[in-house]
Formats: sequence, C-alpha cells, structure tokens
Amino acid sequence: MTAITDIIIDDTTLRDGEQTAGVVFSKREKTAIARMLDSIGVQEIECGIPAMGEEERASIRALVDLGLNARLITWNRALVPEIKASIACGVQAVDISLSVSDQMIAHKLRKDREAVKEQLKVALGFAKQHGLYVSVGGEDASRADMGFLVELMEITRAMGGDRFRFCDTLGIMDPFGMYDKVSFLRTAVPEVEIEVHTHNDLGMATANAIAGIRAGARFVNTTINGLGERAGNAALEEVIMGLKHACGIETGIDTHRFREMSLFVAKASHRPLSVSKPVVGSRVFAHESGLHADGVIKDPNNYEGFDPAEVGLTRSIVVGKHSGTSGLIERYRSMGISIDRKRAEPMLERTRALSCKRKRDLSNCELMGIYLENESLPKAA
Repeated sequence: MTAITDIIIDDTTLRDGEQTAGVVFSKREKTAIARMLDSIGVQEIECGIPAMGEEERASIRALVDLGLNARLITWNRALVPEIKASIACGVQAVDISLSVSDQMIAHKLRKDREAVKEQLKVALGFAKQHGLYVSVGGEDASRADMGFLVELMEITRAMGGDRFRFCDTLGIMDPFGMYDKVSFLRTAVPEVEIEVHTHNDLGMATANAIAGIRAGARFVNTTINGLGERAGNAALEEVIMGLKHACGIETGIDTHRFREMSLFVAKASHRPLSVSKPVVGSRVFAHESGLHADGVIKDPNNYEGFDPAEVGLTRSIVVGKHSGTSGLIERYRSMGISIDRKRAEPMLERTRALSCKRKRDLSNCELMGIYLENESLPKAA
C-alpha cells in the first residue's frame, strides 16, 4: 500500500449533495454530517452557498462555530457580492465558479471568453485581497477548449489563486479522457494544483475521479452515497475504497463508519440506499450461489475484495434458489444448528423449491420450519 497523504478529499455532500432535486438537510443534519466527515479525517468540507439567503448563511456559521479540523469552503459564483457573503459567514476558503465552455459562455452567460477572464480577475483579486484560500471552479471544463483553460489557470497562478477545479459538469467524460486532460493541464501550468469534480450521468463519476487523481489532481470532490445533481457525484465511499484497493493508494481516511454515514445521509435525504450500492449496500457481502458460498466459507479472500468490517458491514450467507450444501450448512450453523452434508441434501431440495415459489431468499424462521419438518420424517434404518 502506497501512502499518499497529500490527496485532499473535498466532500460536497452539504453543497452539491443537497442540490439533488428534492433534497433538503436541516441545520441539525448538516451539523451531524459535518461532524462525521471531520471525525473520519476528511480534510475539506464544501459547506454551502451563502448567496442563497440568511437561512443558508446561518447554517454555515453554525458549522464554522464547531471548530472542526476540516477546512470549510463555500461555493460562490465569481461575483464580489457572493464572496462578501462568504466572508460574512466566517469561512477562510471559497470556490469561485465560472462557466468555461464556449457552449455555456455563449448560450448561458451570453458573453465571450474575454468577459470570463475579466470576471475571474475581478473576483479572484477581491478574494485574495481579503486573505481567502481560493479554488477557481471551471464549470463545464470537460467541454471547454483546453487552451482557454490554460489561460484561466495562468490568471489563477499570476493572481495567487490556490487551485483550479476541473469540472465534468455533465458527467460526459470517460476515465481515459479525464486522465489525458488533467495530465495536460498539470504539465501546462504545474504551479496550480488541480481538483476534479465529476458527475455520474454515464455511471463513470468514481472512475473519472480516480483517473483524475492518477493524472496528478491533488484534490477530489465527493459526496456521501454519490448524492448530487441529476445522477449524482462521485461517492465518497467508492472513491476512498477504490483508491485503496484498486490503486494501492491509502488516503488516511477512516473507513469504518462508512455504512453508518451512508444510512444517516440516506435517511436525511429521503434517498433510500440500494442493497447493492457499491461498498456500503447491505448485500454487497451477501453470498448465495453454491460456488461462491463454498469459496467464501473456505476463505473470504476467494470472493471478497476487502474485509466487510472495513466499511462497517458484515458477511452473510443467503439461502435461496442457487444455494449449495455448504451454504446451507453454514447458515444453519449461524442459527446454532449443526447438520452434516447427508442431512443437508434433502433439506436443500425443499429450500430451493420454497425459494422459487416465494421468489426470494429464505428467512431463519422458514429455514427452521424446513429443519423441523426434516427432523420429523422417518429415518432410514
């Protein structure tokens, strides 16, 4: 395992996560989420949008008053009044966002590239005059002209900006393209750190986030459970575990509370957690098929990429249509009942038949019924 302790997780559950259509976090929920993120070692929390109004600003001030170890950063358009609102909340770091693709510059802002550069100079200059740490956010950077992004990064460098956020705002990138673009920008303006912000519209947010890190980005945006606009953002739990187990990169984040955090955010957001949600779903360590159950009983490493305890989960042996005798014996053992393979075989037939009839796996109560039924049958002489 390679320790890369300078990778910074900037979790945006409280900003982009709450921008999920229909999601609203209360001040109490925001406080709880921020504390959980801080407790596991997340280094930066994007905590809200001050320009939204006094209620949002009150929530941000409440987070500032917690005295967390994590740096709090707010999201703003690259406008001086919005930066002033952030300063009034007591934060020391801001993201100032500009649309950077020609599509959005022309058809959303109805401006041109020169106007965007001028807007950056004014906003960044104001923020740095007030001693703020500044991330320059490039909205729709994945569709922008790379030469123009270099120009914006050069302005960021010259005026003391601290990093540039490369946003795949529409979630249209693939990991190979993300790697190439981030590598190009790192080489073009090596003095400016890069942050990657990825969306999941094509199901590649986590892969794109990791590709960006592999290409040299030091900062990465995540959200718990992958909450976010439309299909969501890169999920905190997936990015961390992906870096650790797919890339051999240890971030220093304590992963043992992932399941607990995911359940809390699922409840607070009214977005139920899928049982098969990668990393934290209740059944991602459930084994039914005979081959897999037998293999994992002999050695969990046969069919589990990491210990479920790492993320606050436990392994389970599911009994259903595809079960084999090893799985059935193990499940009964977990219920305190010892049976051998000879006794298990006729019970397995009834188990599979009942599972097919009910179109699901069987409960302990149903398995106990099958066991008692089998025990009542006459035994061969």
